[in-house]
Amino acid sequence: MDSKIQQLREIVNRSHSIVFFGGAGVSTESGIPDFRSVDGLYSQQWDYPPETILSHSFFMDKTEEFYRFYRAKMICTSAKPNAAHKKLAELEEKGRLAAIVTQNIDGLHQAAGSKRVYELHGSVLRNHCMKCRKFFGLEAITGSEGIPRCECGGIIKPDVVLYEEGLDDEVVSGAVSAISNADTLIIGGTSLNVYPAAGLIRYFRGSSLVIVNMAPTQMDSNADLLICDRIGEVFSQLD
Repeated sequence: MDSKIQQLREIVNRSHSIVFFGGAGVSTESGIPDFRSVDGLYSQQWDYPPETILSHSFFMDKTEEFYRFYRAKMICTSAKPNAAHKKLAELEEKGRLAAIVTQNIDGLHQAAGSKRVYELHGSVLRNHCMKCRKFFGLEAITGSEGIPRCECGGIIKPDVVLYEEGLDDEVVSGAVSAISNADTLIIGGTSLNVYPAAGLIRYFRGSSLVIVNMAPTQMDSNADLLICDRIGEVFSQLD
């Protein structure tokens, strides 16, 4: 492992435009559960499968049940940035990291200080009224019960991409541009099984592809460096 960490250090040190593409594994070390891990949300008991609850049609048809699950399982106000979040923010400040493309919705990259973050699946920190489009912070959800509503009577909806909903075109465009222009792409904490998000990595044309993940991914054979370990543990060892 020491030799692989050294390889990663060398790749980072010679890179000028790194893009980090991350998933749930980046936030598990901050105490946020991974949907697809053995101990994740998918293995826990609920009235409906999480895939069903977190769909657009379920939100529209069973809004109160959606929010019961959403408040209990999707919001973790106690979570703090871990070593991976902090190191990425540091690399951006040093001018080596060009952007972060994340599938996470927790806002921890920004909390660590990262500025250019493309949130493919949105953020729990942003919410809006479906009727008048007024913006609301997280407290509109956590500080209410049942279905959160705006003063105008409209339902407040999280700016989170649910199943059956498309990704934001502007976010996707920015992510594709960043990945296309990167000299190094570091993929961390993701199974690369969630599409269309995972498909964005095909735009990478740079020189170094690094994958840091606990489990195998479909891109392992293409990696210049493959590290099977926790992303926070690995990044904490970078200079």
